[in-house]
Amino acid sequence: MTAVFPVPRSRAADQAAIRAFRSHRRIPAIVAAGLLTLLGLLVAAETISAFFGHPLRLLPYDALLAWASRTLWSDPQALTASAIVALVGLAALAAALVPGRPRMMPVHTGDPDLIIGLRPKSVTRALAHAAEEVPGVLSARATLRGARIIVTPRIEGPDDGIGQAVHDAVLTKLAALDSVKPYRVIVNVRERG
Repeated sequence: MTAVFPVPRSRAADQAAIRAFRSHRRIPAIVAAGLLTLLGLLVAAETISAFFGHPLRLLPYDALLAWASRTLWSDPQALTASAIVALVGLAALAAALVPGRPRMMPVHTGDPDLIIGLRPKSVTRALAHAAEEVPGVLSARATLRGARIIVTPRIEGPDDGIGQAVHDAVLTKLAALDSVKPYRVIVNVRERG
């Protein structure tokens, strides 16, 4: 028989694990950095070339200046262009600030220098397998959505408490995995039809 030792709880270790596995928004940051770099290079090239008396004119400044001088702020074109630029900016800001899906699910270790994580797909497979071990369950599927784990067991015949047994089995397995973050388990029993 194997001895099971409880993992000591450490707030510092839990916070280190959460920070280590936090999802990063690299793609929006790379796109924004690339666009800003190109814009900066374009402005620098235009400014330096104009300073030496031979402007490159990569952008149609004359046409843009003429349009801007004859267009009022209340013009529908100006309002539409402003709204589009504002929406693109807000979308970029939201993409940078809202965290993405976590790459790993941190688990308790008790040591801030030891960080362990489980792949969410592996966790959902383990929880689905725990649900399938309940007598009367033909198959089960588990999905992770935010702080909720949704388990859908398929059963033959009436529920007769199988849903509660699945809920208990999944909670037991989740407790054994010892996740840093708490999850709420929802069981949706489906009868085979």
